[in-house]
Amino acid sequence: MSWWILPTTADIGIRAFSSSAEGAISESVSGLQSIQLQDKNPESLNHLTRYSGVWSVGIKNNDLERGLVKFLEEVLYKGSVENQWLVDSAVKINESSISAHVSWVDSEFVDREIEIKAVTLHELVFREIKSGEIVNGVDPNIPTFEGPGWVAQVVLDI
Repeated sequence: MSWWILPTTADIGIRAFSSSAEGAISESVSGLQSIQLQDKNPESLNHLTRYSGVWSVGIKNNDLERGLVKFLEEVLYKGSVENQWLVDSAVKINESSISAHVSWVDSEFVDREIEIKAVTLHELVFREIKSGEIVNGVDPNIPTFEGPGWVAQVVLDI
C-alpha cells in the first residue's frame, strides 16, 4: 500500500506516494475507493463480473493538481451515477488529459460504508519530490517520504 488516511478535523483525506505521477494518481484512486467500502478488503469485489473501458478528463496548462481532483471526481461520478465502480486502473498523463484504462464492476453490488460527496481543493498537493527531498510524515500513521518520487494529497468531503 502506498496511500494512507490523512487525519483532518471534519472530513477525511488521503496522502499517496509513488515513483511516478501516474502511480500517485492510481494510489489516490485506490485510497478513494477503499475508504468507501464497507469491507475494507478490495479483494471482496473479485467475485463480481468485471468490465473495462477508458476514462479521461481534460487538463489545462498542465495543471496536474486540478487534473487529479477532476479524475477523482470522475471516479466518484462513475461509481454513483453510472454504476461503474472502479476496481483497477492504468493511468496515463499527457499535456491535455489524464486517462486510464480501467476495470470496473456494477456499483449496485458494492456495499459502501461511507459516502464521499466531493473532492476538495483544501490542502491539495500533487507534486514531484526531488531526489533527497523529505516530505514529513503525519502522526500517527503516515510515514516520512524521501524523494525522488511523487506525492498526492487530497481532502474528501464526506
